[in-house]
Amino acid sequence: MNVEIKINHALKKYGENVIIPDLSVDIKPGEFFTLLGPSGCGKTTLLRMIAGFNSIEGGDFYFGDRRINDLDPSKRNIGMVFQNYAIFPHLTVKKNVAFGLQNRKLPKDKIETQTEKFLNMMKIKEYQDRLPDRLSGGQQQRVALARALAIEPDVLLMDEPLSNLDAKLRVEMREVIKEIQNELGITTVYVTHDQEEAMAVSDRIAVMSAGVIQQIGTPKMLYQRPANLFVSTFIGRTNVLEKKLVRSGNGLAVDFGGYQVPMNNLSGEAVEGQTVQASVRPEEFVITDKGDVGVEGKVEFSTFLGLNTHYLVRLASGERVEIIQESRIDDILEKGSTVRMTVKGEKINIFTQDGSKSLIA
Repeated sequence: MNVEIKINHALKKYGENVIIPDLSVDIKPGEFFTLLGPSGCGKTTLLRMIAGFNSIEGGDFYFGDRRINDLDPSKRNIGMVFQNYAIFPHLTVKKNVAFGLQNRKLPKDKIETQTEKFLNMMKIKEYQDRLPDRLSGGQQQRVALARALAIEPDVLLMDEPLSNLDAKLRVEMREVIKEIQNELGITTVYVTHDQEEAMAVSDRIAVMSAGVIQQIGTPKMLYQRPANLFVSTFIGRTNVLEKKLVRSGNGLAVDFGGYQVPMNNLSGEAVEGQTVQASVRPEEFVITDKGDVGVEGKVEFSTFLGLNTHYLVRLASGERVEIIQESRIDDILEKGSTVRMTVKGEKINIFTQDGSKSLIA
């Protein structure tokens, strides 16, 4: 249950319309690997190529050392969980879970043992005699997951499995999915457009745009050091400000309208006078009570969210930025308040003017 997946130079097109031009990726044995990107970026298309549901116009797909390009989907030993559950409405929960095992003509005692195991693992044993229409969305998704896992697949493929659930159920189910995947150690490829969901469940994430992988990394790496502006804006929230690099002592700094933020981690491609895109996460602005430090702005409105308060601040330059601060015990800054803010220079990201490349070393 821990197969490595290798994809070399995958090509997918419909007629002259190229969906995936040239994609290569290695997914480690037992890894929870997520394909993340906006609608139409090719992530579901790639998943269906791995499953055998879509044709492959070019490239090589491997499970371990076995090339699977021409292998029938039924012989790939995959478990599949879909967005719409795809469980059989006329079969009870228990019969749904047992379906794949019966299809493989396993001995009755093996079918019974496996079915019981995954009914218990997914905490749906008490519903085993119910039909799907008497289950909630979360319960139906547990049935779908139990059915996919009961056959002991080499690879588990999941296509937007939580998008039909409400917010609270999504959080609950992503914890269930991650816990079960950890327990079984099964190689999992997960598709979603929800970056928070991807960060919560994944060992590594591939961020895709227009059929091209923009960056692969851990959730922490993608959030803290995105490879380009697309990744920076797609993973989490950020303020993008066009600035210039200026000389500061022996190095360079980003000029925030007279307030200079020294940058000690720029690559050799960064030069004085260069126009750059500065990506500053909301928590990387720090409101200060020192009147002569930082960049000045005016609070346009605030949103109290318990632990944190979100502010929308208009800078003297006219730019608007979002700031997240730990909620103050005394009061929230009122609309119209003038504030000064410093910037955590070691945490911000600097990109070329066109956003295609990071200038962080």
